[in-house]
Amino acid sequence: MSTNTAGFSPTAQFIDSYRHREQFRWRETDSFGVDHFLLEDLYDVWEECRVPNWDGHQAVPVSRDSLRHTYQLLEVLPSGLPTPSLCAEPCGEVTLEWYASPRRLLSVSVSADGELHYAALLGRKRQYGTEVFQGEFPATLAQIVREVFRQEVPRR
Repeated sequence: MSTNTAGFSPTAQFIDSYRHREQFRWRETDSFGVDHFLLEDLYDVWEECRVPNWDGHQAVPVSRDSLRHTYQLLEVLPSGLPTPSLCAEPCGEVTLEWYASPRRLLSVSVSADGELHYAALLGRKRQYGTEVFQGEFPATLAQIVREVFRQEVPRR
């Protein structure tokens, strides 16, 4: 019997079971939840970088907490934002990268304690800082991602 519903009747249990099954299906789509290809990328980063010296240059293993915070951050990635690429840093953090060109990119490193350290190139402008992940995708980072992919008007 499910403990997520207040009802005990067979009908209440059926509805609760159906709701859970549909929520799971939604998470498998690209429209709801985390893109399954992005999850595969995150898993690949974890598999390749979870042991000491994974890069042959004394890299620290990716921490489980960094992995967990990255997954949670990807869960709340606003719809309409481009999908980031994922990689690991030698310090044990997972990094999300949005790249439009050599002068338009954003890199966000997710620390084990939930800090999001970012650096961006936006044409001639540089922007960097730290946001604390608190269960929502930071509006500052969403705006920077949009700026990375904004089309620049050529100067005359």
